Amino acid sequence: MKFSLVAALVVVLSVAHGTEAGSLVKRDIQSEVDRISKIVNDMSASITSTTQDIVEKVKALEVTHTGQTYIEDSKAQIQPLVKKVQAEAAKLQEQVQPLIANIEEQIKPLTDNFNTQVKPLTDMMEKIFQQVVDKTKSLLPSK
Repeated sequence: MKFSLVAALVVVLSVAHGTEAGSLVKRDIQSEVDRISKIVNDMSASITSTTQDIVEKVKALEVTHTGQTYIEDSKAQIQPLVKKVQAEAAKLQEQVQPLIANIEEQIKPLTDNFNTQVKPLTDMMEKIFQQVVDKTKSLLPSK
């Protein structure tokens, strides 16, 4: 009888341990499933975020490329106008050069005449200032 009690107790303990071990396995599986689900969700969010970043960068590159194409097209359109304006400026300079030379020829006698009339006056003023400086120096006490 003792043996049957011990055997029954061992069977009960085995069943209890097996049941508890099964519940531990169920708990471990559930926690693993939760952990894997979280990892999958995190990866999905990361992939979505990265994809959105890549799409934004591609759009920015497209805008940059479009802007650069616009600038190059504008430059191609403006370049002939710039050359035309430069050619017209050169023609205008050629036309104006004789007029400038003519004005210089007309003004030169006037400036020469002015210099001729003013030179004696400036020479006289220079002498007066030199005399004032000399008199001032003579009035200063000697060292």
